[in-house]
Amino acid sequence: MLDDALADTVRRTGASAGGVYLLDETAQVLALVVICGVPVEVAWPWRRVPLGAPVPVSDAVREDRLVWVGSQDDMARAYPRAAASLPYRFALAATPLQGRGRCWGALMLLWPASHPASATAREWGHIGSAARRIARLLDEAAVPPAVPEHPRLIPAGAVARPHGGQLPQAAVDYIERLPEEALSLDLQGRITFLTASTESLLGVDAGRLLGTRPWQSLPWLDDTHIEDHYRTAVISRDPVTFTALRPPDTWLEFQLYPDASGISVRITATPAPEHGPPGPSRASRSTGAASTPPQVGRLYQLVHLAAALTETVAVRDVVELIADQVLPAFGADSLVVSANDAGRLKITGHHGYDQQTIDRLDGLPLDTDLTPAGQVLADGIPSFFASPREMARRYPRAPQISGKQAWAFLPLVASGQPVGCCILSYDRPHDFGADERAVLTSLAGLIAQALDRARLYDATRDLARGLQQALLPRNLPSLPGLESAARYLPASRGMDIGGDFYDVIRIDATTAAAVIGDVQGHNVSAAALMGQVRTAIHAAAGAPPDQVLARTGRVLADLETDLLVSCLYVHIDLARQEAVLASAGHPPPLLHHPAMPPGVMELDPGPLLGIDPDLSYPLTVHPIPPGTTLALYTDGLIEVPGIDADQTANSLARQLAHHSGQSLDRLIDVLLHHARPTAHYTDDIAVLLLRTGPPPP
Repeated sequence: MLDDALADTVRRTGASAGGVYLLDETAQVLALVVICGVPVEVAWPWRRVPLGAPVPVSDAVREDRLVWVGSQDDMARAYPRAAASLPYRFALAATPLQGRGRCWGALMLLWPASHPASATAREWGHIGSAARRIARLLDEAAVPPAVPEHPRLIPAGAVARPHGGQLPQAAVDYIERLPEEALSLDLQGRITFLTASTESLLGVDAGRLLGTRPWQSLPWLDDTHIEDHYRTAVISRDPVTFTALRPPDTWLEFQLYPDASGISVRITATPAPEHGPPGPSRASRSTGAASTPPQVGRLYQLVHLAAALTETVAVRDVVELIADQVLPAFGADSLVVSANDAGRLKITGHHGYDQQTIDRLDGLPLDTDLTPAGQVLADGIPSFFASPREMARRYPRAPQISGKQAWAFLPLVASGQPVGCCILSYDRPHDFGADERAVLTSLAGLIAQALDRARLYDATRDLARGLQQALLPRNLPSLPGLESAARYLPASRGMDIGGDFYDVIRIDATTAAAVIGDVQGHNVSAAALMGQVRTAIHAAAGAPPDQVLARTGRVLADLETDLLVSCLYVHIDLARQEAVLASAGHPPPLLHHPAMPPGVMELDPGPLLGIDPDLSYPLTVHPIPPGTTLALYTDGLIEVPGIDADQTANSLARQLAHHSGQSLDRLIDVLLHHARPTAHYTDDIAVLLLRTGPPPP
């Protein structure tokens, strides 16, 4: 379903490549599920994109808009991390896939470097209609598509050719008679055709070249510059020219001409260059290409990984990043990340190991002779073992623990202090070249800094969560004739702590008080003040609502705080079937009863708490017969960028009525999903639902 839709979209829009991302709301990640027009290896670092990452597809989903990046300069200004990882010339569009009541993900399209920096109105229309068509397919799918472990690669719409897929013999004869050597690559970089004279020039039989990548089958082309030239041609669709030395002394010039079906390569012998950097290749790009010389592919990997590590927040994020991007980049299969915890190696994350092995390795002392991890961390020198035999010479028991065949033990040292050890392991023997060792050693320092920062964040977050949980009620009191349910959600980014609060206070057998409020700020000070406000409200509960708010305001004045507080206090009398409300600048509640249309309760609000302790608060009396549902909430639920808050509140009231038969916990899920379908919260959210039943005897 998605494959055909994407291929058709790429063809209709004139794009050179495209991909479809699906949103994993639980993990808050956009996962690339299908791609065409570029190799999977090129898109690998971007196959899983955190929703909060500063990249075009994430911005498109978070902000619900089409993101256009018309040039490399635009990319460098708006998305420096992406520009560092993809230093090629192209234009890009990313747009959300908005379905019925939810966002499915994003559509991403790429155009070659020759595309103008601005998109035409017609192109914008094509992109928008393509996104709507794909979203509609997802809406109508009997089973939503699953996110595969690896994105699927599908062929882009190939250019129609009169001779079909195979060259006729006449065409082959014509090419062979030309006085030059040539070969053809597919978009994956594999050789699909070469002339007989090319075999002689390269010195290798066609049987050993067809189906392989040149930099893999020809040792003298095994240079990261060569792969970079190929990537430039594939992504930018720019012609690329470079020279390379075929040992012992033959210089060859390669001219790459790309299109949607592959790359045609002309090869000619050329005199040795008089000037230029030493090494097996030097490049000169086409007139329209970037003037900056290409960098080494390993350096691109390091720059990308360094930028990605700056986006990690928690220790789990660091481990997942290593598993998702470092392992594939270096061909490793498994990893273990250990932290120095009171003289022991405490495993904080792993991938590719069974739990029995992890249990055996977890908690080893730093001076263990079972594995090199402790010694590596103690002396700060990485160790590389290309085979079990090498490992067994110094650590005889280590190879039998996991059955791995090669290892890289990287010390994680930040600011001169040992943080932990990162172990990359391989299922087959692996020789570590000097270049690879240097990059892994540099990468270890970046991982160490990210891990040290993440451990501090985790400790702070655990403290904040403990404080937040201690300040909010663990359970709401049970009262005959009144159901209640509540939910607190922190902002998607931050310390998971804020000033939003709620409470239900039992006064006697037939009366209760419900309160919800929001202290200004998202920090420990806001949470601490929130606890004091709750205590003041509890002390005044039972008095008329206006008096409760007035007394709480005077408590704030005595505390001499600069923070303001919004609050809604509801006195519920189940015997009289009425509610008396007073508001201190807080959003009015949503109201629904089966006999009445749903809506937002009309309320005369008073000033915020903390402005003036002598101000009064108007009272509102409203009937609440059995079956009435009240939804109290903080402004994080209804304040969505670009959408009127009153419109959102009325829409939520209709959802309250439409799902009135659901449990209150389920109703909260409905309201949250309707207000924030991407589960990305820019502000804390507290929701308190109340439903009246038959009056108590």
